[in-house]
Amino acid sequence: MKHTFKRKALAAVVLLAAVGAGPAWAAKDAVIAVASNFTTLDPYDANDTLSQAVAKSFYQGLFGFDKDMKLVNVLADSYEVSPDGLTYTVKLHPGVKFHDGTDFNAEAVKVNLDRASNPDNHLKRYNLFKMIDKTEVVDATTVKIVLKAPFSAFINNLAHPAAVIISPAALKQYGKEIGFHPVGTGPYQFVTWNQTDFVKVTKFDGYWKPGLPKLDSITWRPIVDNNTRAAMLQTGEATFAFPIPYEQAKVLEGNTKLDLVAAPSILQRYISLNVTQKPFDNLKVRQALNYAINKDALIKVAFSGYAVPAEGPVPPAIDFATRYKPWPYDPAKARELLKEAGYPNGFTTTLWSSHNHSTAQKVLQFAQQQLAQVGVKVTVTAMDAGQRAAQVESVGVKDTGVRMFYTGWSASTGEADWALSPLFSTQAAPPKQFNTAFYSNPQVDQDLTSALATTDRAEKQKLYKDAQDRIWADAPWIFLATERLLSANNKQLSGFYVMPDTSFNFDNADLK
Repeated sequence: MKHTFKRKALAAVVLLAAVGAGPAWAAKDAVIAVASNFTTLDPYDANDTLSQAVAKSFYQGLFGFDKDMKLVNVLADSYEVSPDGLTYTVKLHPGVKFHDGTDFNAEAVKVNLDRASNPDNHLKRYNLFKMIDKTEVVDATTVKIVLKAPFSAFINNLAHPAAVIISPAALKQYGKEIGFHPVGTGPYQFVTWNQTDFVKVTKFDGYWKPGLPKLDSITWRPIVDNNTRAAMLQTGEATFAFPIPYEQAKVLEGNTKLDLVAAPSILQRYISLNVTQKPFDNLKVRQALNYAINKDALIKVAFSGYAVPAEGPVPPAIDFATRYKPWPYDPAKARELLKEAGYPNGFTTTLWSSHNHSTAQKVLQFAQQQLAQVGVKVTVTAMDAGQRAAQVESVGVKDTGVRMFYTGWSASTGEADWALSPLFSTQAAPPKQFNTAFYSNPQVDQDLTSALATTDRAEKQKLYKDAQDRIWADAPWIFLATERLLSANNKQLSGFYVMPDTSFNFDNADLK
């Protein structure tokens, strides 16, 4: 069921706001052009970072991250962990209200975490909260969260963009339709969602942070075509655009009214190899494929230089990441390894992609050409979201057609567990999570489990390093690159930037 204001009603709302606020209102509307449509405005039920990023307009969590992915308090003022690692006692910021006037308090936190941790709700982000046993109200500003087993990355999970606090009154009123009626504590409040055109939010006058927000409104516009998104900046139709197609970088750089920004990311690009299928069950074949692709040339061709070769299974900006020397380009070594593996003439296979945009097409074409030079002939298929869900994410190992799969991963908890467990643990194979290599290493599984059971940083570092050492050596992926995130904005806009996980920070955004 869709719930949107009719265009005439929206026009009336906008006109009234403009009349009420005078000329300054129009000057303070930031138009943000993004790359795809929003799937839902319920972050707990969104698998895409973009939908969660837009939801940050009106929702907040207990914790969050700064622009360097360092943990910060948001609706929580502090927390304590019991010695056994099972109980988290969180002190909440007092005096905060939801947009509907409801008090933010411990009961609101309990309602949200009870909903998120209940498997019967079938929320897409259940895996982030499944370790919760119960949530208890101690008093209005104190909540106690008890886990089923120690899970030392738990606070990072609570800082994930999905982990927001929704008005319990709104949840009671709208139930499963909450994705169309978001009510949070954020700096902006929801106005309307036209599902093919825009999401609009306006300044919340009762926001709990003095002096914020500085903008009067934000209009989020999904613009799928790369060139159109860039053109909107040039014409002034958009105030900010992300992502900027790499091939447009030089053009926008020459526009004196715009700033082009290349930011570090935790977005890892890779090709997973289905290790349960021949020939990818052979380590020498997987090694050969890593040697066969020139990562530096790939970055120039597909990313216009805005990326760095992968330095491990986990991007360096993630907590507990281990860095390695990138796999070198050595086609002669690749051919030698294929011969040793019993494939002197190479083989034929398929390469699927989770994306179909211009950058992905360039990656696929380049990989196809490079692999052909060592005798590996690949048929390429770029998928849309529906195909990906049906043929990759919903299919187990016995029925999967996945051989090679180009995709990416951004660990929005900022911690190694979410960068490793959903991609490399045995239990994370589709349809449960995203281990499209169907990789299984008992010692890696044990390392990941043990790392969550300890709060000792040195011990965690040791365990995560061992897991990464094994994954890097086992090569269940062709490790490609870590992207840099390219955005552009009108120079009159300040304080609006892309986070390393591809979400946004706009707490201090302002227009001159």
